[in-house]
Amino acid sequence: MLLSRSHIGTSKGEGYLSIIVFGASGDLAKKKIFPAIFSLYCQGFLPHDKVQIFGYARSALTNNDLRDQLSRYLHVRAKAQPMTSSLPHAERFLSLITYISGPYNVEEGYQKLEQVIVHHEMLRAGKDGQTGRLFYLALPPSVYLQVGRNIKAYCMNTRGWNRVVLEKPFGKDLDSSNQLSSELGGLFAEEQIYRIDHYLGKEAVQNLLVLRFSNRIIQPLWSRDHVDNVQIVFKEDFGTEGRGGYFDEYGIVRDVIQNHLVQVLCLIAMEKPASLSPECIRDEKLKVLKCVEGIRHSEVVLGQYDGYLDDPTVPKGSNTPTFASIVLRICNERWDGVPFIIKAGKALDRRKGQRRGRNEFVIRLQPAEAMYMKFTVKRPGLDMSTTQSEMDLSFLQRYKGIVIPEAYERLFLDIMRGDQKHFVRRDELETSFG
Repeated sequence: MLLSRSHIGTSKGEGYLSIIVFGASGDLAKKKIFPAIFSLYCQGFLPHDKVQIFGYARSALTNNDLRDQLSRYLHVRAKAQPMTSSLPHAERFLSLITYISGPYNVEEGYQKLEQVIVHHEMLRAGKDGQTGRLFYLALPPSVYLQVGRNIKAYCMNTRGWNRVVLEKPFGKDLDSSNQLSSELGGLFAEEQIYRIDHYLGKEAVQNLLVLRFSNRIIQPLWSRDHVDNVQIVFKEDFGTEGRGGYFDEYGIVRDVIQNHLVQVLCLIAMEKPASLSPECIRDEKLKVLKCVEGIRHSEVVLGQYDGYLDDPTVPKGSNTPTFASIVLRICNERWDGVPFIIKAGKALDRRKGQRRGRNEFVIRLQPAEAMYMKFTVKRPGLDMSTTQSEMDLSFLQRYKGIVIPEAYERLFLDIMRGDQKHFVRRDELETSFG
């Protein structure tokens, strides 16, 4: 069911919505989550009288303290919305935010949070009005369980739906991932859990299914008969920049490849789903993962950029890789024999790949979203020399005046609609670790 902009509160398209952001004073919340909610607010998806936003964190802040901290991030996002005036929207949006300070492992904080939420629900929705609660855990995975237990014990909505959003990583390995999934599964139903991977919200990633299955010229070429190899490349031209403590715990493989790039691989390799329903799409992604062969040690390259150990937040003597190249092979009729080469690295000189003298179909997710095909053509002139040329769809050039949504705001809208097709299902997560 399509929901209108003015009716987004509950899964039935009406009612009052409470958004609760745990870790509200952290960088992720301030730089990504609150600006994403704000952008949806500016576009009319969150009417002023239908939503209240609650921030919860350990920091000793007042409502005004948090609002002041958020203000500059909201104005940056507002400038990307040319149809809106930043200041009036930002001030009205900030007035919707209530901050509660409390520890994550003490029940009193959650009891206070529940009282504040109920107060606003009664004030705005009345005694019998429909309500929904969206709990966003912008927190380290190490506290997911204690926060989840307290949400379950003290903050669950009894008048409508509850949805719990988890940020990656979803465990360090198969055992820790299964344990986390099992324990969270004892608290919440699978349809209440949204494991967010922001890469699935990127415009070019979301375009993959439409591109593949809506263009007849593409389908016959999308197989081992015409594809020599598939390369999925993630390059950053900067290092850890003071976030070495977090990064070193997981490394480039768990932080980027096992989450983001394997998700992209599934969308590239999957078969056409029976429908565009979330479960049908996730079923096809799971089938791809089950067909991935074991990794050959000879096809793995790991490395660490010079200067990584100079970051004071990185443990001394760490051998955590900041670069990895891995070949995955999908053993099914469509892709048998085609290597999927996955590369990811930090502090690399270039973000874009090098030009090569062959046919290539390139989908660039970031920066500057684009799709283009490389052809060999005759160079203009009297001789028969050849050159590489491109049929190019650069989003910012082709779609002038259109604001490409940030990944988080698109995924936030999916969560409010109860649409899980761009979120990782438990069995898919388990298979990706296996």
